[in-house]
Amino acid sequence: MRRDGRRDQNRLAYSQSPEPEQATRRYTTKHPTQQPPQRAQHAPTQQPPQRAQHAPTQQPQPYRDERRPPPGRGRNAPPRAPQPERPRRRRKRHPFRWFLVILLVLIVGMVAAVVHLDNSLTRIDALGAYEGRGADTPGTNWLLVGSDSRAGLSEEQEQELATGGEVGSERTDTIILVHIPKSGQATLVSLPRDSYVSIPGFGRDKLNASFSLGGPTLLVQTVEGATGLRIDHYAQIGFGGFASVVDTLGGIDVCLDAPISDPLAGIDLPAGCQTLDGPQSLGFVRSRATALADIDRMNNQRKFMAALLKKATSAGTLANPFTLWPLATDTVGSLKVDEGDHLWHLGSLGWAMRGDTVNTSVPIGGFEDTDSGNVLLWDRDRASRFFDALANDQQIPEDLRTG
Repeated sequence: MRRDGRRDQNRLAYSQSPEPEQATRRYTTKHPTQQPPQRAQHAPTQQPPQRAQHAPTQQPQPYRDERRPPPGRGRNAPPRAPQPERPRRRRKRHPFRWFLVILLVLIVGMVAAVVHLDNSLTRIDALGAYEGRGADTPGTNWLLVGSDSRAGLSEEQEQELATGGEVGSERTDTIILVHIPKSGQATLVSLPRDSYVSIPGFGRDKLNASFSLGGPTLLVQTVEGATGLRIDHYAQIGFGGFASVVDTLGGIDVCLDAPISDPLAGIDLPAGCQTLDGPQSLGFVRSRATALADIDRMNNQRKFMAALLKKATSAGTLANPFTLWPLATDTVGSLKVDEGDHLWHLGSLGWAMRGDTVNTSVPIGGFEDTDSGNVLLWDRDRASRFFDALANDQQIPEDLRTG
C-alpha cells in the first residue's frame, strides 16, 4: 500500500511539472538509478533554418545615445586645457583690381565723350581741291576765322552783343593764320581783313571780300595764293559761340594800356587789368576805336586769344568736369570745321597754342584808297621773306615781326 501510494504521488508530480528538464532534474536527483522516459521515435528532430549563403552576416552594433556627452565631456569631467585660437583667414583685398576697373570705366567714358563731341561738329567743304593748288608745305597750318554771323541769335541777344543787326552776306571780322612747326613755338599771324589781295576769279579786293563772294573755300584759296602756304585745317566761329565760350570759362582776364570806348561795339573799358565777360570780350576783339584802328584790333585779338587758350587749358579747367564738359559742348556746337577735321585736331591746336607763342602780323607797307575803299597794302619784299620762312618751317626773323 505504501509503495503504491508513493508511486502514485511520483506520477502526479511528474505530470504536473511545467518543464520536462526540471522534472528530469528532480527525477535524477531523487532516483539516480532510474532513467528518464524516452521520447517517441517518430518525432522528427527539428533543425534550425539555414540562412541563405548570399546574405552577409550582420554584426550587431552597440547602441549609442547621441544625447550623452562623449567621454571626458560630462559635468564632472575635468576642465580641458584651453586650445590656441585658430587665426581667421583674412579675405584678400585687391585694390589694384578696383583701380583697373575704375580706369577702364573712365577710358570708356572718355572715348564715348570724344565720339559724341566729334559727331557734334559742323563740317563744311572749306579746303576744296582746285586747279593750280600749291604743293604741301612742312609743318601744320590752320586758318582761324571769326565771322559776323548772327545765326541763332534772338533780337535781345543781338542787342546784348551789339552786333548791329543783319548786315547782308556773312563776313569775317578776324582772320588768323596759325603755323605749328615740327619743333619749336607756334606762330600766330594776323591777316588784316582790309588787306588788298588778288581774289581768284574776281581780281583785287579786300581779303574779307573773298569770304563774302565765295565763302570759306574761296577765302582759303585766296590766303594760299597770297602767302604761298598750304592750309591744312580750317575752323570758324560766330558771334554767339564766341561769347558763350567766354562765359563758360567765367570770363577772360586782359590788361589794357589805354581805355577803349566804342558804342558800336558796346564796350566802355577802363585801362588796367580786368575780367571781361562774353559780350565785353566780343566788343574788345571787334573794336577799331583806337589810335591805330585795325593794327590795334589785330594786337588785341592775339592778346585775347592767348588769354583764352591759357585759361581753357589750365589745370583748374581740365580737372573740373563741371567746367570742362560745358566748355567742350559750347565750343564744338559753335564751330564750323573742314570735312576732314576732327576733335583731336582741335585738341592738338589748343595744346600747341597753350604756352608761349610768336605773335605777329604780316608786314604792312601802307594804306591806299581804291574802288573797294581804303585798303591795307603789304610790304611785298618783307612779306615774301616772312612767308618763305614759314613755308620752310623756320622761325620768322626778328626784323620781320610786327605787333
